[in-house]
Amino acid sequence: MSMQIGVGFLGAGTVGSVLVRRLIYESDAIAAKTGLDLVVRGIAVRDRAKDRGIVIPPGLLTDRPSEVVDDPTVQIVIEVMGGLDPAGDLVLRALESGKAVVTANKELMASRGRELLAAAETAGVSLLFEAAVGGGIPIIRPLSESLAGERITSVLGIVNGTTNYILTRMVEEGVAYEDVLAEAQELGYAEADPTADVGGGDAASKAAILASLAFGTWVGGSRVTREGIEGLGTEDFESARRLGYTPKLLAIAEDSSEGIAVRVHPTLVPLDHPLASVRGATNAVFVSGPSIGELLFTGPGAGGEPTATAVLGDVITSARERLAGTQVKSRIRFASGRLRDPSGVSIKWLLRMTVMDRPGVLAQIAAVFGRHEVSIKSVWQDGRGDEATLLLVTHESPEGDLHLAADELAGLEVVSAVDSIMRVYDDEP
Repeated sequence: MSMQIGVGFLGAGTVGSVLVRRLIYESDAIAAKTGLDLVVRGIAVRDRAKDRGIVIPPGLLTDRPSEVVDDPTVQIVIEVMGGLDPAGDLVLRALESGKAVVTANKELMASRGRELLAAAETAGVSLLFEAAVGGGIPIIRPLSESLAGERITSVLGIVNGTTNYILTRMVEEGVAYEDVLAEAQELGYAEADPTADVGGGDAASKAAILASLAFGTWVGGSRVTREGIEGLGTEDFESARRLGYTPKLLAIAEDSSEGIAVRVHPTLVPLDHPLASVRGATNAVFVSGPSIGELLFTGPGAGGEPTATAVLGDVITSARERLAGTQVKSRIRFASGRLRDPSGVSIKWLLRMTVMDRPGVLAQIAAVFGRHEVSIKSVWQDGRGDEATLLLVTHESPEGDLHLAADELAGLEVVSAVDSIMRVYDDEP
């Protein structure tokens, strides 16, 4: 008979309740496949009376997280409560007491990951966090193990399923932002407070984790430049479509001779690029390096079931380590590295402007760009009486130069308004 491994939960929300169900009611199937006898010892929740859609055996629920962390029969703590407090201190306490920890908390790992990984190594236990990035996509282990010997140069992708679902519905079906957001909440893709998703915070935390693992240099979540999708509107989508692009919220991490830059923002992607076809709550991450070329990881990036699968995979790995009785040494190391200001990174831009429809306007606009050393790639104009809509795509330019040019353009007599400025990801010169 196999040795029992006690498991304790911190949180039982969307992801936690799915995992609780699997460990309690599908334990025989898990044991048959893995040889592990995983036993739930305690579940810490805020509200013990809340309906979680499953029948939880008596005595397992508690509203005191310390009871789970301090329970001597718990060898693995699963943290799915989210947030920084009290999750961070509880995880640290569990690690220091010799318990392995599995977490899906991207905010925590982006903020305190370096500290917690060091505590895990000191205690000789594992801290696993595959579910913190990409939902059900296995991306953490490939970066930290399989690709540890590769000099990764960039990580690029869609890492927030909620915003990708919202943008897909808005672009393809014209659904209003408020309606599709409510829909995403009903489906379990978005939280009751969606700020972290639509504001780019969730993607920024994931980008920080991916960059830290890819480049071997710690990148805290606070060092990631972020911009959400709240400011995008119907006219932006129409402008993008006219020029052969679609908007995506991209996480972009790049390592160059000038340092590491990590940013999250809405970006126009060419319709023939693989990321343009990533629809709904799906995530997709490109990892590039000189030896591997370009690898693509894709799959479901939101929802309780896919994320619970990733958490369960880490629990099984941790349980096997525990049964082997080995002293766990961290597979993740961070060396010194230089972070650069992402505003200095050159990228292409699309500007939508309302201008006077008369001779000489384009010449004045081109002169402004020339003064700020921003080169124009293409121009599209739609006249409508005395005014016209002007869509202008630049060659790669630093953000600082572009915004100086945009500020001067807004002051021209022939420019009624600089309506929007959007970044463009385009491999073509």
